Amino acid sequence: MELKLFFGLIGLFLYYANNVSCQYRTKSSQSASLAERVQQLTDMAMKRPVIKFNGAKFKEFVKTTPRNYSVIVMFTAMAPQRQCQICRHANDEFTIVAHSFRYSQSYSNKLFFASVDFDEGSDVFQMMRLNTAPVYMHFPAKGKPKAADTMDIQRVGFSAEAIAKWISERTDIQIRVFRPPNYSGTVAVSMLLILIGGFLYLRRNNLDFIYNKTIWGLGALFFTLTMISGQMWNHIRSPPFIHKSPNGNVAYIHGSSQGQFVLETYIVMILHGAVVFGIILMTEAAARKGDVKKRRIFAVIGLGLVTIFFSLLLSIFRNKTQGYPYSLLFR
Repeated sequence: MELKLFFGLIGLFLYYANNVSCQYRTKSSQSASLAERVQQLTDMAMKRPVIKFNGAKFKEFVKTTPRNYSVIVMFTAMAPQRQCQICRHANDEFTIVAHSFRYSQSYSNKLFFASVDFDEGSDVFQMMRLNTAPVYMHFPAKGKPKAADTMDIQRVGFSAEAIAKWISERTDIQIRVFRPPNYSGTVAVSMLLILIGGFLYLRRNNLDFIYNKTIWGLGALFFTLTMISGQMWNHIRSPPFIHKSPNGNVAYIHGSSQGQFVLETYIVMILHGAVVFGIILMTEAAARKGDVKKRRIFAVIGLGLVTIFFSLLLSIFRNKTQGYPYSLLFR
Protein backbone atom coordinates (compact mmCIF):
# COMPACT_ATOMS: atom_id res chain seq x y z
CA MET A 1 0.00 0.00 0.00
CA GLU A 2 2.81 2.38 0.90
CA LEU A 3 4.58 1.45 -2.35
CA LYS A 4 1.48 2.33 -4.40
CA LEU A 5 1.16 5.63 -2.58
CA PHE A 6 4.83 6.36 -3.26
CA PHE A 7 4.53 5.68 -7.00
CA GLY A 8 1.28 7.71 -7.10
CA LEU A 9 3.00 10.72 -5.58
CA ILE A 10 5.87 10.39 -8.05
CA GLY A 11 3.44 10.21 -10.97
CA LEU A 12 1.53 13.25 -9.72
CA PHE A 13 4.81 15.17 -9.33
CA LEU A 14 5.91 14.24 -12.86
CA TYR A 15 2.52 15.30 -14.26
CA TYR A 16 2.67 18.76 -12.69
CA ALA A 17 6.33 19.15 -13.61
CA ASN A 18 5.53 18.33 -17.24
CA ASN A 19 2.55 20.72 -17.23
CA VAL A 20 4.65 23.58 -15.85
CA SER A 21 7.38 22.82 -18.37
CA CYS A 22 4.86 22.95 -21.25
CA GLN A 23 3.46 26.26 -20.03
CA TYR A 24 7.00 27.66 -19.74
CA ARG A 25 7.87 26.47 -23.25
CA THR A 26 4.62 27.99 -24.59
CA LYS A 27 5.36 31.35 -22.98
CA SER A 28 8.94 31.24 -24.18
CA SER A 29 7.73 30.41 -27.69
CA GLN A 30 5.26 33.31 -27.62
CA SER A 31 7.97 35.67 -26.40
CA ALA A 32 10.30 34.49 -29.14
CA SER A 33 7.55 34.86 -31.73
CA LEU A 34 6.77 38.39 -30.53
CA ALA A 35 10.44 39.36 -30.61
CA GLU A 36 10.74 37.96 -34.12
CA ARG A 37 7.69 39.88 -35.31
CA VAL A 38 8.98 43.13 -33.81
CA GLN A 39 12.36 42.57 -35.43
CA GLN A 40 10.79 41.84 -38.81
CA LEU A 41 8.62 44.96 -38.59
CA THR A 42 11.63 47.04 -37.57
CA ASP A 43 13.67 45.75 -40.51
CA MET A 44 10.83 46.44 -42.96
CA ALA A 45 10.25 49.91 -41.50
CA MET A 46 13.94 50.74 -41.95
CA LYS A 47 13.61 50.02 -45.67
CA ARG A 48 10.18 51.60 -46.14
CA PRO A 49 8.47 53.73 -43.44
CA VAL A 50 5.04 52.62 -44.71
CA ILE A 51 5.02 48.82 -44.76
CA LYS A 52 2.82 47.18 -47.38
CA PHE A 53 0.62 44.39 -46.03
CA ASN A 54 -1.36 41.73 -47.82
CA GLY A 55 -3.88 39.48 -46.11
CA ALA A 56 -1.30 37.09 -44.67
CA LYS A 57 1.00 39.79 -43.32
CA PHE A 58 -1.94 41.71 -41.85
CA LYS A 59 -3.04 38.63 -39.89
CA GLU A 60 0.53 37.90 -38.80
CA PHE A 61 1.58 41.36 -37.64
CA VAL A 62 -1.71 43.06 -36.75
CA LYS A 63 -4.21 40.42 -35.68
CA THR A 64 -1.81 38.03 -33.95
CA THR A 65 -1.47 38.42 -30.19
CA PRO A 66 0.32 39.20 -27.98
CA ARG A 67 1.59 42.57 -29.24
CA ASN A 68 3.59 45.25 -27.51
CA TYR A 69 3.38 47.70 -30.41
CA SER A 70 0.70 49.76 -32.15
CA VAL A 71 0.08 49.80 -35.90
CA ILE A 72 -1.44 52.65 -37.91
CA VAL A 73 -2.96 51.10 -41.04
CA MET A 74 -4.18 52.97 -44.09
CA PHE A 75 -6.74 51.03 -46.13
CA THR A 76 -6.61 52.35 -49.67
CA ALA A 77 -7.36 51.57 -53.32
CA MET A 78 -4.61 53.01 -55.49
CA ALA A 79 -5.39 51.21 -58.75
CA PRO A 80 -6.79 53.55 -61.44
CA GLN A 81 -9.73 51.24 -62.12
CA ARG A 82 -10.90 51.74 -58.52
CA GLN A 83 -11.50 55.45 -59.29
CA CYS A 84 -10.48 56.61 -55.82
CA GLN A 85 -9.73 60.24 -56.61
CA ILE A 86 -8.33 61.14 -53.19
CA CYS A 87 -6.44 57.94 -52.38
CA ARG A 88 -3.16 59.08 -53.92
CA HIS A 89 -3.26 62.40 -52.09
CA ALA A 90 -4.18 60.63 -48.85
CA ASN A 91 -1.29 58.21 -49.37
CA ASP A 92 1.15 61.11 -49.86
CA GLU A 93 0.04 62.74 -46.59
CA PHE A 94 0.24 59.40 -44.74
CA THR A 95 3.75 58.83 -46.10
CA ILE A 96 4.83 62.27 -44.90
CA VAL A 97 3.74 61.37 -41.34
CA ALA A 98 5.54 58.00 -41.50
CA HIS A 99 8.75 59.63 -42.73
CA SER A 100 8.47 62.33 -40.06
CA PHE A 101 8.17 59.65 -37.35
CA ARG A 102 11.01 57.60 -38.85
CA TYR A 103 13.47 60.49 -38.53
CA SER A 104 12.12 62.01 -35.30
CA GLN A 105 13.56 61.75 -31.80
CA SER A 106 10.44 59.88 -30.63
CA TYR A 107 11.04 57.02 -33.07
CA SER A 108 10.80 53.56 -31.50
CA ASN A 109 9.57 50.07 -32.27
CA LYS A 110 6.33 50.76 -30.38
CA LEU A 111 4.61 52.25 -33.44
CA PHE A 112 4.58 51.13 -37.06
CA PHE A 113 2.88 52.46 -40.20
CA ALA A 114 1.37 50.11 -42.78
CA SER A 115 -0.96 50.19 -45.76
CA VAL A 116 -3.34 47.63 -47.22
CA ASP A 117 -4.40 48.05 -50.83
CA PHE A 118 -7.75 46.60 -51.85
CA ASP A 119 -6.27 44.73 -54.82
CA GLU A 120 -3.65 43.09 -52.59
CA GLY A 121 -5.77 42.48 -49.51
CA SER A 122 -9.46 42.34 -50.39
CA ASP A 123 -9.88 39.69 -47.70
CA VAL A 124 -8.69 42.24 -45.12
CA PHE A 125 -11.35 44.70 -46.29
CA GLN A 126 -13.96 41.99 -45.85
CA MET A 127 -12.57 41.08 -42.43
CA MET A 128 -12.73 44.73 -41.28
CA ARG A 129 -16.11 45.26 -43.04
CA LEU A 130 -14.80 48.17 -45.07
CA ASN A 131 -16.46 49.24 -48.30
CA THR A 132 -14.78 52.60 -48.82
CA ALA A 133 -11.29 54.07 -49.00
CA PRO A 134 -9.16 55.69 -47.75
CA VAL A 135 -9.56 54.70 -44.10
CA TYR A 136 -7.03 55.23 -41.30
CA MET A 137 -7.23 52.82 -38.35
CA HIS A 138 -5.19 52.44 -35.17
CA PHE A 139 -4.62 48.93 -33.85
CA PRO A 140 -3.50 49.31 -30.22
CA ALA A 141 -0.96 47.09 -28.49
CA LYS A 142 -3.64 45.71 -26.18
CA GLY A 143 -7.32 45.19 -26.84
CA LYS A 144 -9.41 45.69 -29.93
CA PRO A 145 -9.79 48.96 -31.86
CA LYS A 146 -12.52 51.26 -30.60
CA ALA A 147 -14.65 53.71 -32.54
CA ALA A 148 -12.16 56.53 -31.92
CA ASP A 149 -9.39 54.35 -33.40
CA THR A 150 -10.85 55.06 -36.85
CA MET A 151 -9.94 58.55 -38.01
CA ASP A 152 -12.90 60.72 -39.04
CA ILE A 153 -11.46 62.19 -42.23
CA GLN A 154 -14.80 63.74 -43.15
CA ARG A 155 -14.56 66.00 -40.11
CA VAL A 156 -10.84 66.71 -39.75
CA GLY A 157 -9.54 65.95 -43.25
CA PHE A 158 -6.50 63.81 -43.99
CA SER A 159 -3.64 66.28 -43.99
CA ALA A 160 -0.37 65.12 -42.43
CA GLU A 161 -0.89 67.49 -39.51
CA ALA A 162 -4.38 66.10 -38.83
CA ILE A 163 -3.10 62.51 -38.97
CA ALA A 164 -0.23 63.31 -36.58
CA LYS A 165 -2.64 64.95 -34.13
CA TRP A 166 -4.98 61.95 -34.24
CA ILE A 167 -2.06 59.55 -33.66
CA SER A 168 -0.98 61.65 -30.68
CA GLU A 169 -4.47 61.36 -29.20
CA ARG A 170 -4.53 57.57 -29.63
CA THR A 171 -0.94 56.64 -28.73
CA ASP A 172 0.50 59.62 -26.77
CA ILE A 173 3.35 59.72 -29.31
CA GLN A 174 4.08 63.24 -30.53
CA ILE A 175 5.06 63.45 -34.20
CA ARG A 176 6.34 66.71 -35.63
CA VAL A 177 5.51 66.80 -39.32
CA PHE A 178 8.39 67.60 -41.67
CA ARG A 179 7.23 68.25 -45.20
CA PRO A 180 9.71 67.85 -48.05
CA PRO A 181 10.72 71.18 -49.60
CA ASN A 182 8.40 72.23 -52.40
CA TYR A 183 9.88 74.75 -54.78
CA SER A 184 6.96 74.80 -57.20
CA GLY A 185 5.42 77.87 -55.52
CA THR A 186 8.74 79.73 -55.57
CA VAL A 187 9.30 78.85 -59.24
CA ALA A 188 5.75 79.90 -60.15
CA VAL A 189 6.09 83.28 -58.36
CA SER A 190 9.49 83.86 -59.96
CA MET A 191 8.14 83.09 -63.44
CA LEU A 192 5.16 85.38 -62.82
CA LEU A 193 7.43 88.23 -61.71
CA ILE A 194 9.66 87.71 -64.76
CA LEU A 195 6.64 87.79 -67.08
CA ILE A 196 5.25 90.92 -65.42
CA GLY A 197 8.66 92.59 -65.53
CA GLY A 198 9.11 91.70 -69.20
CA PHE A 199 5.63 92.94 -70.05
CA LEU A 200 6.23 96.24 -68.25
CA TYR A 201 9.56 96.63 -70.04
CA LEU A 202 7.96 96.08 -73.45
CA ARG A 203 5.18 98.56 -72.59
CA ARG A 204 7.47 101.03 -70.87
CA ASN A 205 6.37 103.84 -73.19
CA ASN A 206 2.67 103.25 -72.52
CA LEU A 207 1.86 102.41 -68.90
CA ASP A 208 -1.55 104.03 -68.73
CA PHE A 209 -3.18 100.60 -68.17
CA ILE A 210 -1.67 100.57 -64.68
CA TYR A 211 -4.10 103.31 -63.72
CA ASN A 212 -7.08 101.44 -65.16
CA LYS A 213 -9.67 101.14 -62.38
CA THR A 214 -11.46 98.26 -64.09
CA ILE A 215 -8.36 96.03 -64.06
CA TRP A 216 -7.68 96.74 -60.38
CA GLY A 217 -11.34 96.25 -59.54
CA LEU A 218 -11.49 92.85 -61.28
CA GLY A 219 -8.30 91.78 -59.51
CA ALA A 220 -9.65 92.79 -56.11
CA LEU A 221 -12.97 91.09 -56.86
CA PHE A 222 -11.29 87.82 -57.86
CA PHE A 223 -9.12 87.88 -54.73
CA THR A 224 -12.17 88.49 -52.51
CA LEU A 225 -14.19 85.69 -54.12
CA THR A 226 -11.24 83.32 -53.71
CA MET A 227 -10.90 84.06 -50.01
CA ILE A 228 -14.57 83.96 -49.05
CA SER A 229 -15.12 80.70 -50.93
CA GLY A 230 -12.68 78.85 -48.65
CA GLN A 231 -9.63 78.30 -50.86
CA MET A 232 -7.27 79.07 -47.99
CA TRP A 233 -9.06 76.49 -45.82
CA ASN A 234 -8.49 73.96 -48.61
CA HIS A 235 -4.81 74.83 -48.69
CA ILE A 236 -4.49 74.29 -44.93
CA ARG A 237 -6.74 71.25 -44.38
CA SER A 238 -6.42 69.43 -47.75
CA PRO A 239 -10.04 68.20 -47.89
CA PRO A 240 -11.23 65.69 -50.52
CA PHE A 241 -12.47 66.97 -53.88
CA ILE A 242 -15.85 65.25 -53.45
CA HIS A 243 -17.21 62.50 -51.21
CA LYS A 244 -18.48 59.20 -52.54
CA SER A 245 -20.70 57.41 -50.04
CA PRO A 246 -20.73 53.60 -49.68
CA ASN A 247 -24.06 53.34 -51.51
CA GLY A 248 -22.58 55.01 -54.59
CA ASN A 249 -24.01 58.51 -54.13
CA VAL A 250 -21.70 61.47 -54.65
CA ALA A 251 -21.82 64.46 -52.27
CA TYR A 252 -20.63 67.83 -53.54
CA ILE A 253 -21.55 69.79 -50.39
CA HIS A 254 -20.27 68.80 -46.96
CA GLY A 255 -23.06 68.13 -44.49
CA SER A 256 -21.40 69.98 -41.60
CA SER A 257 -20.30 73.55 -41.03
CA GLN A 258 -16.98 72.14 -39.76
CA GLY A 259 -15.91 70.85 -43.17
CA GLN A 260 -16.10 71.39 -46.91
CA PHE A 261 -15.06 69.77 -50.19
CA VAL A 262 -12.85 71.33 -52.86
CA LEU A 263 -15.65 71.31 -55.44
CA GLU A 264 -17.91 72.96 -52.87
CA THR A 265 -15.60 76.00 -52.73
CA TYR A 266 -15.82 76.40 -56.51
CA ILE A 267 -19.61 76.22 -56.34
CA VAL A 268 -19.70 78.85 -53.58
CA MET A 269 -17.31 81.08 -55.55
CA ILE A 270 -19.56 80.91 -58.64
CA LEU A 271 -22.67 81.68 -56.60
CA HIS A 272 -21.02 84.68 -54.94
CA GLY A 273 -19.78 85.83 -58.34
CA ALA A 274 -23.31 85.64 -59.75
CA VAL A 275 -24.63 87.73 -56.81
CA VAL A 276 -21.91 90.33 -57.38
CA PHE A 277 -22.66 90.41 -61.11
CA GLY A 278 -26.34 91.03 -60.35
CA ILE A 279 -25.47 93.90 -58.00
CA ILE A 280 -23.20 95.41 -60.67
CA LEU A 281 -26.04 95.26 -63.23
CA MET A 282 -28.43 97.02 -60.85
CA THR A 283 -25.82 99.64 -59.95
CA GLU A 284 -24.99 100.35 -63.60
CA ALA A 285 -28.68 100.51 -64.52
CA ALA A 286 -29.23 103.17 -61.85
CA ALA A 287 -26.06 105.16 -62.56
CA ARG A 288 -26.06 105.31 -66.34
CA LYS A 289 -28.20 107.57 -68.44
CA GLY A 290 -29.85 106.51 -71.67
CA ASP A 291 -32.62 104.24 -72.81
CA VAL A 292 -34.97 103.76 -69.86
CA LYS A 293 -36.27 100.44 -71.17
CA LYS A 294 -32.75 99.01 -71.45
CA ARG A 295 -31.84 100.21 -67.98
CA ARG A 296 -35.01 98.64 -66.62
CA ILE A 297 -34.15 95.28 -68.23
CA PHE A 298 -30.67 95.37 -66.70
CA ALA A 299 -32.14 96.19 -63.30
CA VAL A 300 -34.64 93.32 -63.49
CA ILE A 301 -31.94 90.85 -64.62
CA GLY A 302 -29.66 92.02 -61.83
CA LEU A 303 -32.42 91.70 -59.24
CA GLY A 304 -33.23 88.20 -60.49
CA LEU A 305 -29.58 87.12 -60.28
CA VAL A 306 -29.21 88.47 -56.74
CA THR A 307 -32.45 86.88 -55.55
CA ILE A 308 -31.89 83.43 -57.08
CA PHE A 309 -28.22 82.96 -56.29
CA PHE A 310 -28.40 84.50 -52.84
CA SER A 311 -31.26 82.08 -52.13
CA LEU A 312 -29.00 79.19 -53.21
CA LEU A 313 -26.22 80.45 -50.93
CA LEU A 314 -28.67 80.71 -48.06
CA SER A 315 -29.94 77.20 -48.77
CA ILE A 316 -26.40 75.77 -48.66
CA PHE A 317 -25.71 77.59 -45.40
CA ARG A 318 -29.01 76.33 -43.97
CA ASN A 319 -28.16 72.70 -44.84
CA LYS A 320 -24.67 72.95 -43.35
CA THR A 321 -25.82 74.75 -40.19
CA GLN A 322 -28.58 72.64 -38.74
CA GLY A 323 -31.26 74.68 -37.00
CA TYR A 324 -30.76 77.88 -39.02
CA PRO A 325 -34.34 79.14 -39.41
CA TYR A 326 -34.19 81.51 -42.41
CA SER A 327 -34.51 80.82 -46.12
CA LEU A 328 -35.59 82.75 -49.21
CA LEU A 329 -36.66 80.85 -52.32
CA PHE A 330 -35.12 77.42 -51.71
CA ARG A 331 -34.97 75.22 -48.64
